[in-house]
Amino acid sequence: MEEPKIKVGICDGYPEIRGRLNGVYRTNGLSLTGEFTARPREGAVVLYDAFGREILRSPMIHLIAGGRETFTLHEVTIGVRFHWERREEQTFSGDLMFLPSGQGTLVAVNEVSVEEYLMSVVASEMSGEAPFEFLKAHAIASRSWLVAMLRRSSDMKGVGRETEIRREGEVVRWYDREDHSLFDVCADDHCQRYQGITGRASGRAAEAVRGTRGVFLIHEGAICDARYHKSCGGLTENFATCWEDKPVRYLSHVSDSARPYAPLRTEKDAERWILSCPDVFCRTQDQDLLRRILPASDRGTIDFSRWQVSYGREELEAMLREKSGIDFGVLHDLVPLERGPSGRIRLLRIAGSKARLAVGKELEIRRWLSPSHLYSSAFIVSATRDPSGIPVRFTLFGAGWGHGVGLCQIGAAVMAEKGYQDEEILRHYFPGTALVKRY
Repeated sequence: MEEPKIKVGICDGYPEIRGRLNGVYRTNGLSLTGEFTARPREGAVVLYDAFGREILRSPMIHLIAGGRETFTLHEVTIGVRFHWERREEQTFSGDLMFLPSGQGTLVAVNEVSVEEYLMSVVASEMSGEAPFEFLKAHAIASRSWLVAMLRRSSDMKGVGRETEIRREGEVVRWYDREDHSLFDVCADDHCQRYQGITGRASGRAAEAVRGTRGVFLIHEGAICDARYHKSCGGLTENFATCWEDKPVRYLSHVSDSARPYAPLRTEKDAERWILSCPDVFCRTQDQDLLRRILPASDRGTIDFSRWQVSYGREELEAMLREKSGIDFGVLHDLVPLERGPSGRIRLLRIAGSKARLAVGKELEIRRWLSPSHLYSSAFIVSATRDPSGIPVRFTLFGAGWGHGVGLCQIGAAVMAEKGYQDEEILRHYFPGTALVKRY
């Protein structure tokens, strides 16, 4: 196979996009450089210069880099709908396209080679100061996920990203990749973080990508859908807990440690595990190592291994009304009905005075029970009740950060720090796989 090029959506649904061309870009016979503003107008895109003068109006604008030119976009939102959402300036290499995205908004798309894209992804997902064998492992996992996703999207022929199953008293939703019609992948956590070339200052991420160029994780001859998350909490999760109800052998439960821990099978197991401090890779207390592993945007999240959140009953009732569209009335109970082997809840019963419903899967549960997202769905519930038995407060005690499937980023980085090689790390988190160079 040849190295693909991909289209990455940087800014999607923006009423205006401002930026700067750092070098000469060409389009429609024009040579452009410097500050610009792009706005949608009557089904077209209009490009203005630094003085507000119209430069170009077209249904789609494609600015072509002749060589190593870069462009900068101002006020790019990262961490969309997550607890770390913020805006920042980002710089990218490659071509820049603007397209209308509906309802008076537009999208900025970066067309770039896969290997160039990965250099930014690896440095954006984790710090470039992380152990080098981990960066190599991450480059291989990210490359594998990307190409597997592109092939799967082509096979799905327009099938949407959201699946919903409704039964009496139950709603189950899961979300695969975002359903992007104007580009291949977004630049945020919903696909893979891609925050431009500024994250590659150390050069170690680029070196890791170059050192693994064209190498993929393979299972039974096919490129693996190599999913990953920030911290499993000590046990990784099965694919079916989070997405489609099917077994994926290389996306199955493993212990995040050199010694095996038993999968969690009962509520008592989950309670003991979540309230414990197991000896696992991702539960590192080495603050210097965490500083070298985590990018700046993640360093404020310090309680990822074991965490808790607490809501007054009325606060949680209001949150559930907003997130689910259902008025549960006076909230009586949150009861886990099904868990995966890591303790992540795949089906949760919400019982109130006006409604009673079981909701799943893990991401939908995390969305309903937080203003943004819970760190994970691996939690136990403690309710404080008044003398009449009505809850006053709900406290969730949890473990891990993310869906828990596949590679545990913090655990893998700790493995590398302990001397494990990239292939050993990948085989630990993706059992039954091998590495193959495809280009």
